Amino acid sequence: MMWNRKYLLSIDDLSIDDIYEIFETSKSMKEIIKRPIKKVPTLRGKNVCLLFYEPSTRTRMSFENACKMLSIDTISFSRESSSLKKGETFLDTLLNIEKMGVDLFVIRHSSSGILHFLKNFLNSKIINGGDGTNEHPTQALLDAFTIIEKKGKIEGLKIVIVGDILHSRVARSNIKLFKKLNADVHLCGPSTLLPKEFENFDVKIHYDLKSAILEADVIYVLRLQIERQFSNFFPSIREYNELFGIKREILKYAKNDVIIMHPGPINRGVEIDSDVADSNSSVILEQVENGVAIRMSILYHMLV
Repeated sequence: MMWNRKYLLSIDDLSIDDIYEIFETSKSMKEIIKRPIKKVPTLRGKNVCLLFYEPSTRTRMSFENACKMLSIDTISFSRESSSLKKGETFLDTLLNIEKMGVDLFVIRHSSSGILHFLKNFLNSKIINGGDGTNEHPTQALLDAFTIIEKKGKIEGLKIVIVGDILHSRVARSNIKLFKKLNADVHLCGPSTLLPKEFENFDVKIHYDLKSAILEADVIYVLRLQIERQFSNFFPSIREYNELFGIKREILKYAKNDVIIMHPGPINRGVEIDSDVADSNSSVILEQVENGVAIRMSILYHMLV
């Protein structure tokens, strides 16, 4: 299947066929990652700008690595050393960079929905690397791919997303994708971080961790995003950990073969304890490996 897509801004941009085509191509990309020489000439001559307006480790480095393995040339953007410090607008910065021969932008920005604005002005293709509290579609794709790889399917599985759902772009993309692939999606967290408006996503809402993860196939743990919180949503970090932290003893309520996921970075001892994050049930590092393969697949389909 050959794509004719300019944008991947939201899970809504993808059909079911698109999603499974990404997954199928990712299997081939994983083979490249495991080779002694991790590089193919597939996209030689293509030029990608990695424009990250917020801090990132996994997403930025996996995109950079994906580009290198596909022989894509990259331009990196640093806000601190750019003309934005001189008063240039964000749009003008992008328009100037585009004229340097950029085929595709990977953009992370703190403003939700800004990429939908930018696409009206840019001729280059755009991948959403995370926009505010809106969406993070490539993270959702690597998560679903990991679940299918570990469980053999995703349809019908009970997936429980636990934590700071209010501030999470990952949660929003994952809910959309998991529902699209017919998983049984549950959300759990303190009421201040899980408002009732999330019932509109056609998911089950829980405010008690034990009842939420009962017979769960997948527990997806979200980071407590202190940097996005402008008021106190719970009394203390310690209380949050006691009530919603994923500890070994709580896993007895889930299925014996439950898998534990986390998009990173992990706050050990806050939303997840170290002995769970490092256990055989954890697939957190496999998510990282699959992140490179998924992003290689997306770049391939958008640039070939």
